[in-house]
Amino acid sequence: MRWRGRRQSSNIEDRRGARGRGFGRRLSGRRLRLPMGRGGRRRGGKLSIGFLVVAGLVIWLMGGNPLQVLSLMLGGEIPLTQSSGNSGNSSGSYEAQTVGRQDEMRQFVATVLADTEDSWHKIFNAQGQTYREPKLVLFTGQVQSACGFASSASGPFYCPGDSKVYIDLSFYNELRKKFEAPGDFAQAYVLAHEVGHHVQNLIGVLPEFNRIRRSLSKAQENAMSIRVELQADCFAGVWGFHSEQQGLLEEGDLEEALNAATQIGDDAIQKRLQGYVVPESFNHGTSEQRKRWFLEGFRSGEMQACDTFAKDVRL
Repeated sequence: MRWRGRRQSSNIEDRRGARGRGFGRRLSGRRLRLPMGRGGRRRGGKLSIGFLVVAGLVIWLMGGNPLQVLSLMLGGEIPLTQSSGNSGNSSGSYEAQTVGRQDEMRQFVATVLADTEDSWHKIFNAQGQTYREPKLVLFTGQVQSACGFASSASGPFYCPGDSKVYIDLSFYNELRKKFEAPGDFAQAYVLAHEVGHHVQNLIGVLPEFNRIRRSLSKAQENAMSIRVELQADCFAGVWGFHSEQQGLLEEGDLEEALNAATQIGDDAIQKRLQGYVVPESFNHGTSEQRKRWFLEGFRSGEMQACDTFAKDVRL
């Protein structure tokens, strides 16, 4: 995807490094997120300060960096490829590389967000409507939104209560490694999907879903949720169509997005985690459904092609 040197959105709220304050209560709406299929983070008692100090001292005496131990125990990551030679230089080099990657990723998502803004402004204007741009919140670890408290384990999500998309950029590492969905257009698809939920909020789909969901059975709610998620996939495809029209896509980009849609289908995630699938529990759509509806938007470039509520979403 040709993204370098393009306009970057100013609708970025960078909360990385900030800690969430308590769990809070859900104020408005329901978070709409990508299925992650995670079993949650490790559980157990809190580590004492004394234990951390002793562990850090031992590592220091062995020639290691105690800050790495502290980071790991608090949920951080240690570079698997770091040299064991000169710990001071390698640590500084790793930190510089990490900052560089994070800065580049911030530029990337800001550019993709700007491109979605341009595309949806054009689409809404053609229909005599005004597109209100969402904010993109970058966070690390945990975050408080108008929809309640969330951790990075929830994956990227959209909160209709404050019209913001939330993402911990470390998710892209997981997308590449755990879900085996590499590529910049796969990453762009994830963001475009969440922006698709924002479009649904603007046109009244999400408010209506949140209004009726309390009266639905669990099976009915899941079935309706699938249609909501597939429409967001289709809207991501509509954005992809406009990006292609601008000559921004490169060879293999479409395949990257379709592979990502495949890897995060409900059936693919359940089979990966537990070895079998439970269709009654699906709430985002199967791999084939997600691919189909992304392609529906990508080939047509029209919002009208994305009416998953009036069409049969089954294959």
